[in-house]
Amino acid sequence: MRRLRIAALLAAGGFVVAGCSAPGPEEVTFFADGNTVNVTPLASCDIKSAQCTTRPDAAGKLRIRPGKPVQISVPSAIAETPWKVTVQYVNGKGEPQELKQDIITSLDRFAYTVTTPRPDDQILVVEVAQASVISQTGRPEDAEAVTTAIWSLQVEPPAA
Repeated sequence: MRRLRIAALLAAGGFVVAGCSAPGPEEVTFFADGNTVNVTPLASCDIKSAQCTTRPDAAGKLRIRPGKPVQISVPSAIAETPWKVTVQYVNGKGEPQELKQDIITSLDRFAYTVTTPRPDDQILVVEVAQASVISQTGRPEDAEAVTTAIWSLQVEPPAA
């Protein structure tokens, strides 16, 4: 029942950066095309103190060839909460494609693999957003999902 409520909340409202809760120094690992990068959050917030921290230079960077998947590994502090993967990519002609998004609400998933529909598609950005479900009144029916941290992988074009 709890998972259904969380899934419904996330599907209905998406994630909104607000209110915030700090994930601490947690890192997300991105692996693609034979390379790995550990990334700290671009932004993280603490629900209790309402304090947010931003680190614009925290985005990870990897060189990835078209059609190659990106594997994501998250620590338990993220896996045990709802989290979302958002992917921006272009087709073989360089035309932007619709964002791909997947919301993970199993509360026990530590990995995710990003793929593109066609072998000549080029991934540009992969983001992981962690959510917390909060209620201002303490009643479950008033609960809403808020984004509490964001990790980002910026893809560098392959060497010519």
